Amino acid sequence: MILKNKVNRELPDELTKRYGYLPFTNSSYEGMVTQRRGSKVRATTGKEKCTYTLEEVIVKTVQDGMTLSFHHHFREGDYVFNVVMRLMIDLGYKNLTLAPSSLTNIMNDIVVEAIEKGVVTHITSSGMRGKLGEVVSQGMLQNPVILRSHGGRARAIETGSIKIDVAFLGVPNSDEMGNANGMVGASACGALGYALMDAQYAQTVVLVTDHLVPYPNMPASIKQTQVDYVVKITSVGDPDKIGSGATRFTSDPKELKIAQTVNQVITNSPYFKDGFSFQTGTGGAALAVSRFLRQSMLDKQIKASFALGGITSAMVDLLKEGLVGKLMDVQDFDRGAAQSMHENENQQEIDASWYADPANKGAMVDKLDIVILSALEIDTAFNVNVMTGSDGIIRGAIGGHQDAATAKLTIIAAPLVRGRLATIVPHVTTVVTPGDTIDVVVTEVGIAINPLRTDLLASLSHIPALPIFTMQELQAKATEKTGTPTPISFTDKVVAFVEYRDGTLIDVIKQVKE
Repeated sequence: MILKNKVNRELPDELTKRYGYLPFTNSSYEGMVTQRRGSKVRATTGKEKCTYTLEEVIVKTVQDGMTLSFHHHFREGDYVFNVVMRLMIDLGYKNLTLAPSSLTNIMNDIVVEAIEKGVVTHITSSGMRGKLGEVVSQGMLQNPVILRSHGGRARAIETGSIKIDVAFLGVPNSDEMGNANGMVGASACGALGYALMDAQYAQTVVLVTDHLVPYPNMPASIKQTQVDYVVKITSVGDPDKIGSGATRFTSDPKELKIAQTVNQVITNSPYFKDGFSFQTGTGGAALAVSRFLRQSMLDKQIKASFALGGITSAMVDLLKEGLVGKLMDVQDFDRGAAQSMHENENQQEIDASWYADPANKGAMVDKLDIVILSALEIDTAFNVNVMTGSDGIIRGAIGGHQDAATAKLTIIAAPLVRGRLATIVPHVTTVVTPGDTIDVVVTEVGIAINPLRTDLLASLSHIPALPIFTMQELQAKATEKTGTPTPISFTDKVVAFVEYRDGTLIDVIKQVKE
């Protein structure tokens, strides 16, 4: 039997029952009631926290079948994950679940090896790319991956859907008791917003650092009351590689044109007024918007109350100029932003729950006026795919995409065609963010406004710099350039579940036929 959810995606009834999923029905979560779970605490005076090697800690704490977590604040500069996983493989562990906040390219090879050797049999994460995404898409993992947004992961940890046995958290500094932050040290990465969830809820917390400092270490993002062990290694990460990949700044003319058009949409919308709030996602065009927005704010003497999310140096510049009042920082996207948090009291570190958990008493995303996000594909119903390529291979991450799309004005910035592949399609390969949360799609040839937003159509239809099309018209223009794509062939094997942020099932990803 096949079920269909609100975005018309087919869900195998057998699997939804086996894993306890309800189909996605509504992007609104107002009034949702959940029960939070706490961790067991092993009381200690802390005398032995800092006396073990990493291998000794692993042997003391890890057993076959456990769930291990990591964070990705170092992004492509992360050293801790590979060191820990090499020991897991060499020590012969089996049937482990990986539950990192995300999996970056630098982690791919060792996770593939761990899958091949039966060390890892389950994964839950925000996303994956490269070789690992290909391996999972080809069905090599024993169980379906569970893909969650950053806010969805926070909710799952708090409610016990993710039960972390041991969290291995790389930190740029720590004292012998485990008071740590991300702001100081040769490996400073800035905010530790995702790691803070693991530190609070994991049964055992292991801090891995390359910089031991005198006790007590202040300020303490992660506190000694949460930490079981502190291990010193040579280096935990390279902060110069934080700003790689999807967080680069662009010089591409097409992306800059899209960014300028996004700025036109923002500045001509009813939300561009003194005290507005905003977030920019990853992707060249989305990140470039902050440059154009700065000049518009100066020209019109408008200031923002806060900017949210992954913080860039461009946002830090707005803060320093007084154009933004506060930066609410869950993660830093470059070294400059990471260093700034140590210097500016108006750059506030927040955890992933405060940022975007739909099951708490008010997340920061609930206060967003404007968000700019990227996409791999958008369909004529405004559904967005940021997870799989047009070939069906997993090559992306949900990140905060679903979370921030609940803003008053949600803008998707994407080219009409990427390479020789259409970005605007009749039906996305994988639905990640539902179309009813998307307000405007911006391409280099023009924009499309969700028919649900008649108010925006009225506000923007008279702007000469904003050619307005329907999504069907944009899709036809894309097809003119690329032709009709060859359909992807899938088997019936489900290789990944895509959750909506409230824990319902918005789509499944099936094994790609070779």
